[in-house]
Parts: sequence; C-alpha cells; structure tokens
Amino acid sequence: MASNNLIKKFYFLLIVTIIFSACTRIGTSEIGLGLLPSLDAVSTRDTILDVETQTVDRADSLRIFGSDQHILGSISNDPVFGTTKASMFFQLKPEYFPFYFPGSLDSLTVDSAVLILSYRGFYGDSTKPLTINVNRVSTASSFDITKYYASNYATAYNIQTAEALANPFLVDFKKINDSVLNRFEASVRQIRIKLSANTAKLLMKQFDSTNAYKSDSLLRESFKGFALTTNINSNLLLRISMTDTNTKLGMYFTASTGSALRDTGVRYFRFSLYNSADANFITRDRASSEVTKHLNTLSNDSLVYVQTSPGTMVKIKVPGLKNFANKIIHRAELIAEQVPNPAYISTIDAQMTPPAYLFLGAYDSSQKRLRNVPTDYIGTSSTDGMFRFGGNLQYKSIQGYDKVASYNFNVSRYVQGVVSRADSLFDFRIIAPVNDSILFVPPYPNNNQGGVDYLGTSQGNQPGIGRVRLGGGKHSKFRMRLHIYYSDL
Repeated sequence: MASNNLIKKFYFLLIVTIIFSACTRIGTSEIGLGLLPSLDAVSTRDTILDVETQTVDRADSLRIFGSDQHILGSISNDPVFGTTKASMFFQLKPEYFPFYFPGSLDSLTVDSAVLILSYRGFYGDSTKPLTINVNRVSTASSFDITKYYASNYATAYNIQTAEALANPFLVDFKKINDSVLNRFEASVRQIRIKLSANTAKLLMKQFDSTNAYKSDSLLRESFKGFALTTNINSNLLLRISMTDTNTKLGMYFTASTGSALRDTGVRYFRFSLYNSADANFITRDRASSEVTKHLNTLSNDSLVYVQTSPGTMVKIKVPGLKNFANKIIHRAELIAEQVPNPAYISTIDAQMTPPAYLFLGAYDSSQKRLRNVPTDYIGTSSTDGMFRFGGNLQYKSIQGYDKVASYNFNVSRYVQGVVSRADSLFDFRIIAPVNDSILFVPPYPNNNQGGVDYLGTSQGNQPGIGRVRLGGGKHSKFRMRLHIYYSDL
C-alpha cells in the first residue's frame, strides 16, 4: 500500500511539473487565469503592473542595403504621423568591360531604351495616381560605390539631379500585375518606363563611340546614375527590388553584323551589389501631425507612437517591478495594443497598416545602447525562440472594435531573474526595426559574454513601411501593461 501511495504521489508531482513547464511555452497572446494550474498545493494568481511610457524620435542612421527592398513614393496625407518622401539613386552596369554593341556603329539603329523596375508591392492608397520622375544624377555629385548611405541623411549627402531622362511616368495600378510578353522575355510585375529618344541615343550611340564603356570607372564619370522621385501629392510608397531579374535597363536596337540581314537585339544593364552605387532616402516630416504633440514631451503619456525606421520609438519603465516580492513566475508579458481612431479606421489606418514586427529591447544605460531582454530574447538565429518571445503583429477584437493591432512580449524569465536573483533592472524600448543591430548578451549563467545581433529586413520590417498608435501606460481602454501570473513560494 505504501508503495502504491508513493507511485501515486510521483505521478501527481510529474503531472504538476508538466503543466508548469507547458505554461512557459504559451503563445504570444494574453492568457486567462483559468488556463494556469490551480491544484491542491499551488495557488496561482495574477497581477498587472503599471508602466510609464514616452514617445521619442529614434534619430537613427538607417542603412538600406542593395539586397533590401527599396522605397519610392510619398505620403502626403497622414494626419497622425505626417509626411514621407522616398527617393532612389542607383547605377545599372553592363556585365563586362569593355562593353560594346554588336555590329558597326554606322549599322546600329536605336529603337528604344526602357528603365524596368521590379514591383514588389505598395503601402498606402493606390486609388490616387503616382507619378515617377526619372532624372540623371548630376556629374557634380559625389556618388560613391563604397559608401552605405544613411536613408534619413538626404540633405547631408546632397546628391543632385540633372536633366530629365523620360517624361513623367504615371503608374497604372490596374495594369501593374499584367504579364509582359515579347521576344526577349516573359515576366510579370514590372514597371516599364520608356526613356526619351535623346537618352536612348546617348546610351547606345554616343557612349558607344567614346571611352564611356571602356571601363567601370569611365562609365561612372560619364553617367553617374539614375535618380527617381515622385509627385508630392500621392499617398503611396512603392516597394522595389533591385537585385532580381526584373530590374534593369533594357536597350533595344537593330544592327547588321556583316550579312545583309538586320536583326533586332537587346542589351541589359543591371544593378550589382558589388560595384553599383546606391542610395534610398526616406525623409519624414511630422511638423503638423498628431504625433508632434506627444514627441519627446510627456514622461508618462496615454498615447505612444511607433513608426518604422527612420521613425519613432517608445520608452517604457516598470517602477513596480523593483519591489515585487520573490515569486514563482509562470508568465510575464508586456502587452501593447493599438488605439483605433474611428475617423480613420476604414481609410487612413486601413491603408497605412501597423508594422509587421515590433522589437522589445532593454536599454543598457552603462553602454548607452539597446540590448536584448535578458534570458528571454535569445537572438535571430532561433526562429522558434523569436516567436516565443513575441513582437509579431496580431489582431484581436476588443473594446467594441473588430480589428485591433496587438503586440505581446514574453518576459517571464527576465522577471523571474529580477525578483529571485536581483538581476539588473532595465528600462524597455519598443522599436519597429529595419536593419538594426543590438548588443546581445546570452542567458544566465553565461551573461558575462557579449556580442551583436542583427535585425535585418527578413526578421523585421521593410524600410518606411508601417506605423501604429498604441495605448500608453495611462490610457483608459488600451493601456500598455505588464501582466504577471505567479505563485507564492
């Protein structure tokens, strides 16, 4: 009988252990108390700790790399976050040097030159027209293939434009997904801008008769690159891929190669990650927007604003955690929820959606930089670990609204370390990352080592895409909060 009792007790403790272990693997949604164990020897409770929140300008130096999607367009009507202008400067090159067109110069007849862009989607309002202007980068500008240009430093770099290379091009979103079928290619999702006749002759006749195509350096002296801008009255940002086969300069011609027959041909110049200069500038202007009233002002605001880089972030303090008694922490999650504006739900907020991913970091005041939340965030190398930590956009139906953006962050192990081991207490930061690097410290007990973790566009967001107004620590309905499920020791 005693043996049976020991076996029953063993299985009872095993079941309790399994249930407690499972509670640390709950997904990134706020859970109800009824889902946590409440057994004879265990009393599970929950509490909510208030947080203090403040919106600040990130003032970051975002770099958009050639392998990232590029942004082109303008947002002129966002009363919450203000205006955005995005321009592109880039070079397209032949695959080899010296480059030449087939046949003799006299036999070459210019047909057309077309700037082709790989369209990957849009952000904003596609019902309004978007006009693309194509200009030549001024030969007086310094446009360097060795430099990674910070996207929000357009004025500092001062890349100037020269003559127009094409008539203003109106993007037709009704046809943008149409197939392109000709004797040279079969493709989809291309923006094809026909360059002027003078530009086509410059590229195929004049340059071919000079030293412009003799070497890469000579081509850069003769033609610094393309500059793309858009009209300021649009409300849309295009997403452009520079590295796939859809982006190129197509030069169409007919030529004779010695026989009586003349044939139509094409030569392509493409973007190179290794020897093409590239800059994608994104300029924000929040002067007359709602966010201006909340930026760098109140230390505990009821509304906070997160805009994808180059953008804004939120500072977060949790004063109550300092004196929280030692407990068994089953789950601790920071919950951030969008504050809908009824006037914008079906229009502006529907078009300018929230970031796909928000990152919660800890601010290391000794090194004055963002780091991972200790023990809980284990780095981008673990997809499953990132999912468990949270930050991915989710929607819920709350407070009478059907679709409210929500972000949850699992900080259970960090809170356990603070209350049990008196680990360092950090303030938090919420950002919408684009090519960000953070200080990474491995989990306890290896937390005396440090490195760097990168949040690229594959883990974070595309440049300039996404913004959200969240409830701060004092909001009455959509309050940001730290929800803790615990048991007494």
